[in-house]
Amino acid sequence: MINEDKLAQIIADAALEEQAVDLAILNVYEQTIIADYFVICSGRNKIQIRSIAETVEKVLEQLGVRVLRKEGYEEGKWIVLDYGSTIFHVFRQEERDYYNLENLWADARKVAVED
Repeated sequence: MINEDKLAQIIADAALEEQAVDLAILNVYEQTIIADYFVICSGRNKIQIRSIAETVEKVLEQLGVRVLRKEGYEEGKWIVLDYGSTIFHVFRQEERDYYNLENLWADARKVAVED
């Protein structure tokens, strides 16, 4: 069983393998009941965004962790993978700037991404 802290880091590592840009992990445990962590990153284009999301899914599936819900593959501008305790967001930069989740969840504690 993978704990929440480790799950967020595994997602971050998988996204970075696909050259995700500007990755952030937010601990939103005290701000919302929908998740403990948000992992947020950007891709340079729709192809890279899809590749990042697919890699995260594949890595977690190999560890026995299945995505509960996923949205956004069709448009490829903002893909969301819901793993229960951790929600992964991969954006095209324009959508990330527009929705500005980091500002929306500004009270959340930022978690350092381990190397």
